[in-house]
Amino acid sequence: MFNKLSKKITAGVTAAALGVSLVFAAPAPAEAISVGDVVGIGATVYSASQAYNEINKQVKTFNETEEGRTALYQKFQEEYGVNTDYEINERMDRIMTNLTSAVGQIDPSIYDKPYKYFVSNDETLNAACSYGHVMMVNVGTFNLLATDDEIAAVVGHEMGHGQKDHLAKGNKKTLNKMVVAQIGSDAVGGNAISNALIAVTVNNSIEHGNKKQETEADNLGWEYMLHTDYNIGATAAVMQRLSELYGGAKRNKMEAILKPSNHPNTDARRDNYVKKLYEYSGKHATAKNGVVTINGKTFTTVAAANSMSSAERSYFVLGNLAKAYHNGKNAATATVYNGTVYLDDQAIITPADGDEDAYTLAERLNSIK
Repeated sequence: MFNKLSKKITAGVTAAALGVSLVFAAPAPAEAISVGDVVGIGATVYSASQAYNEINKQVKTFNETEEGRTALYQKFQEEYGVNTDYEINERMDRIMTNLTSAVGQIDPSIYDKPYKYFVSNDETLNAACSYGHVMMVNVGTFNLLATDDEIAAVVGHEMGHGQKDHLAKGNKKTLNKMVVAQIGSDAVGGNAISNALIAVTVNNSIEHGNKKQETEADNLGWEYMLHTDYNIGATAAVMQRLSELYGGAKRNKMEAILKPSNHPNTDARRDNYVKKLYEYSGKHATAKNGVVTINGKTFTTVAAANSMSSAERSYFVLGNLAKAYHNGKNAATATVYNGTVYLDDQAIITPADGDEDAYTLAERLNSIK
């Protein structure tokens, strides 16, 4: 397989995706940017140890040098196109500014390697972070999610992958295995490794993001959201949205065998965030199937509204309650201002069609909190 790869230049990039793996394939070979083009490799490699060193060298180029990062960034843009919608790009810039500040409070190394990002023309709900903090967010993510809070949750997950270099670590392991299998029957040159590095990335699109790494990215995304003004309930809400769009229950056994997933099941990821929200609230508030409860008593059943299902929207209410309890706002009397229920200065819910009215909700909140 390694020999076949060495005979055909295949350039592409795989990225950590939120629930769906992305594969980037190259245009015509003459236009392809390979690792060899960036590094300038010409020597022939004959031993496994030399091959491993070459792999590490090329991955490092993409992951750490401006030359490699720029080449990769350009490849992303060539493959998926750059969306130039002014409003969407303004939103993307704002989200990245907010999240960069949040990540910087936890991991200042982000400022040593700022993210290169853009909005692609892909209409699916997805985002990707590759080597070197090169990030793409599909325009479909903006079209299919109702709020910037949810988009921030998606991007925060990808930044978790980026900060931990998940892609670089995963692909090196896979390529090393391929090199070991090939050594002894064919000489493996630098260009072959260059092509194989890209091809392995294409053909093993989930390798860098095993379930452990996906969970780590989810947890890091949660921490980043805590350092922003975004609604932390968006972490659970976006998983609910993904579950509704693409299915979140455990797949049947045959599908799992034929097409194994690197991501934990979407419903499980949502429930992980709901647990975090419950704990963040001091174990006062939670939500399930659209029903928000406080101290074990029903606060409200949230109506579907604003293109969200009842369940998706309920997690935003839960996010507000969790922050209110965490910050001690629950000591205040619930009030209504301009149609929104508040605890002190923390907004809790703005009733929509199908919800109970704000005064009823404020009265109930005061009775159970």
